[in-house]
Amino acid sequence: MRRPRALAAKRGIIVSKARGRLDVVATPIGNLADLSPRAREALAGADLIAAEDTRHTGMLLAAIGVSRPLLSLHKHNESARIPQLLARLEAGETLALVSDAGTPLLSDPGFELVREAAARGIAVQAIPGPSAITAALSVAGLPTDRFCFEGFLPAHKGERNARLQQLAAESRTLVFFEAPHRIGACLSDLAATFGGDRPAVVTRELTKVHETVYRGTLAELAVRAAQEEHFERGEITLIVQGAPAQSAVTDARELGRIVALLVKELPPGKAASLAAQLTGARRSEAYELALRPGKE
Repeated sequence: MRRPRALAAKRGIIVSKARGRLDVVATPIGNLADLSPRAREALAGADLIAAEDTRHTGMLLAAIGVSRPLLSLHKHNESARIPQLLARLEAGETLALVSDAGTPLLSDPGFELVREAAARGIAVQAIPGPSAITAALSVAGLPTDRFCFEGFLPAHKGERNARLQQLAAESRTLVFFEAPHRIGACLSDLAATFGGDRPAVVTRELTKVHETVYRGTLAELAVRAAQEEHFERGEITLIVQGAPAQSAVTDARELGRIVALLVKELPPGKAASLAAQLTGARRSEAYELALRPGKE
């Protein structure tokens, strides 16, 4: 019995080749039992797994009794790998995208591949599961109705403080990733910029044997980081409560007056940052005024 595609070809009918699918697969952030049955099925059925670190993913596959071809896909080679992966998808293969832990693209590679696959009309399917962001929020005990994820803060102190100045008036709960050797300095800078009494939570090694949740103010946590032996170890997710909501919209004339005074002595960027801190206005609003200081 001839297949429909073969019959169509014989009759001169053009049949488009079925495209493949890209599965974005969340993997455990620590506890292997958190891998969902659907995620295991997706990994076992993939023609190829694009992995941030093939050695790490290889160990995961071995632990769950799966053997599939692996190809590295990380921030240093993602752009170069995309044509090869798109060709395989367009040839009808099913590819799985994984990061070292958690949900891909959240501070992990994969964005370029997902964007290009979607742009070409290739199906992109989410296989949801663990994420350090949502896991930390779920146990923090801080407001979660509105939050924003800021990833890793800059490693250099000057750049980090500049970024924190921009976030100081943010009213949503803030979520950060931080390297263990920088968490102490990060907390100190946060306390200095946001105020030491701002509530925060540091989660360490979530879902792992040494999972720990530290709660307190930014000032208290900065002290603990300096004193406690194990504080600066493991994978860290930091949650900081947002700034108190402004009781009223910032008075535009007052903001304009302050900006006009500051811009006489400071560059527009610095004048805007200082004006925003003094009034609680958005830096972008103050910066716009700084560029046209004659208008109040």
